[in-house]
Amino acid sequence: MLCEIAGKPLILHTMERARAARLVDRVIVATDSQEIFDVVLAAGGEAMMTSAEHQSGSDRIAEVAETMPAGSFIVNVQGDEPLISPDTIDAAIQALIDEPRADISTASEPITSLWDEVLNFNVVKVVVGENGYALYFSRSPMPFPREAALRHGGPNEAIEAEPALLYNFRKHTGIYVYRREYLLEFTKLPPSPLEQIEMLEQLRAMENGAKIRVVHTNESSIAVDTQEDLERVRALIQGE
Repeated sequence: MLCEIAGKPLILHTMERARAARLVDRVIVATDSQEIFDVVLAAGGEAMMTSAEHQSGSDRIAEVAETMPAGSFIVNVQGDEPLISPDTIDAAIQALIDEPRADISTASEPITSLWDEVLNFNVVKVVVGENGYALYFSRSPMPFPREAALRHGGPNEAIEAEPALLYNFRKHTGIYVYRREYLLEFTKLPPSPLEQIEMLEQLRAMENGAKIRVVHTNESSIAVDTQEDLERVRALIQGE
């Protein structure tokens, strides 16, 4: 979070993207790091210190949400998303406003690379039903292109031979929008089996019957999980 990009820490880039969203009233950096807390305050942002015992981002956000008014919409923009589009944030918020049946909303974006995205387990894929709700999230490539794999001798060979297959995949963007009351209920649930296998907290919600609305956007983002991700983001931001 404190790695420098274009002269300022990564977390400040993410904070500024969140601030630029039209539907966001307040941006708070929730952290258990005194250094991140100090950096945010020095930049004129708002930060809250939270417990160091939290096991997930949603748990940390829930601690802050407890201080928010009943009926609030809580937007969790993951701190490692310095390229997230303010338009994506607004679209995810609007989706939850428009869908009273949904407990959570999130976003997906196109996948354009076999090796950097489809086969990268740090890039989470999502499959969405015709009604716009998530069917599953995974670090594995999905949906599996069976017929094309049979034609070409394997899924990797199929996608290399037929690049249009990439359009079947969608990358999950690092944002969740919760109804405050659902977030507080969700974070009291124990970790679920699929969550523990994939290390994806949204699977805990799905295993307990939550409805997750997914908005498709054409914006792209890069979650900074590795040094290679950091270098890609640096090149993109410095080139703007």
